[in-house]
Amino acid sequence: MIDGILHRVRTGVHWRDLPERFGPWKTVYERHRLWSADGTWERLLQQVQAAADAAGDIDWDISVDSTIVRAHQHAAGARTGPPPALTDSKGDEALEHQDETPWQSLVGRLVEVVQEARAWVVHAAASPARST
Repeated sequence: MIDGILHRVRTGVHWRDLPERFGPWKTVYERHRLWSADGTWERLLQQVQAAADAAGDIDWDISVDSTIVRAHQHAAGARTGPPPALTDSKGDEALEHQDETPWQSLVGRLVEVVQEARAWVVHAAASPARST
C-alpha cells in the first residue's frame, strides 16, 4: 500500500494508472486520503525526523544562496521614488477628478469621446467632398 502511494507521488501518474502490482488503485487512493486527513503522514514524518536527528543524520543548518533566488521580470527597473509631477493641463484635470470613483471617471471619459466623435462628424460633414 505504501509503495503504491510513494510510486504515485514519485511519478505523478493518475491514481487510475497505478500499476496493478500495488493493488486496486481505489484502495490505494482511499488509504492515502484517509491517512492524509487523520494526520498519519505528519506523525510518520515527525517520528522519522526525530529518529534521524537523534542519530545525528540531520544537519539543521540552512544555507541560502541568493544567486538562485530570482526576481520576477517586472521587478527590474521599478521606480524608487514618487512618480514625476504632472505639469500639463491633464494634471490639473486629474486633480479635479481625484475624488471620483473609477466608474465615474470612465463614464466621464466616454462622454468626452462621444463629444469628440460628434464634433469630428460635424466637421467632416461641413468639409467639401474630395474626388480623386
